[in-house]
Amino acid sequence: MPYQISRGGQLYGPYTLDDLQRYVTSGNVLPNDLAKSEEMTDWVPVSQILSTAGTTLPGSIPPAYVPPASPYGAPAAAYSGASPYPDPPNLHWALVLIIGICTCGLFFVIWDLVQVLWMKRVEPPTKAFPYFIAYVILSFLNAGASWGSNSAIMAGGHPHGSPLSALTGIAALVLVIVYRFAMKASLERHFNGPDPIGLRLGPVMTFFFGGLYFQYHFNRINQIKQAARIRGY
Repeated sequence: MPYQISRGGQLYGPYTLDDLQRYVTSGNVLPNDLAKSEEMTDWVPVSQILSTAGTTLPGSIPPAYVPPASPYGAPAAAYSGASPYPDPPNLHWALVLIIGICTCGLFFVIWDLVQVLWMKRVEPPTKAFPYFIAYVILSFLNAGASWGSNSAIMAGGHPHGSPLSALTGIAALVLVIVYRFAMKASLERHFNGPDPIGLRLGPVMTFFFGGLYFQYHFNRINQIKQAARIRGY
């Protein structure tokens, strides 16, 4: 059954029993955090739930220590600064926006490529990479067809809309949406599993803002990790 976690007035989850055990082991959830399922009437310590389920609590987690609350969907992990995963791209999202506008959108594509290549490094099976490459190829094909049409107009011709050009344009639009949601899935899987920050991404913001929205969260994640390293976690 799924459980919600309460800490400092903030709610996290819901998590399965296996999730709770994993997060206690990693330090995201503490034994003295409160937990509750829909079937329960009162909040009880996580240690009580795990003990009832016959799960052994790791002895290396100090019960008096409470990590800072994460701005995402789970308590922040106690990072040691020695993560086997490279940090996400860390150019400030506002700079990405400004440079993207100044380059008529070209930099948005370049920075999306930077992001998806990083995702490919930390999660090689990610589906975001092939979808992005397919989107870029179709976008260039569609741009080439549009340029040819404009050239014909300037030459005094009477070009007709190509069905193939329309199809590539529609396909490119579909692929960029599919890419964004594949990237969303990979990011949530990574930052709720191997590198547990507790990331939750909104579907509406993902749909409309894509890489710019991802970069905003990358900046926040890098701030959390850097602060943890400075504190010596």
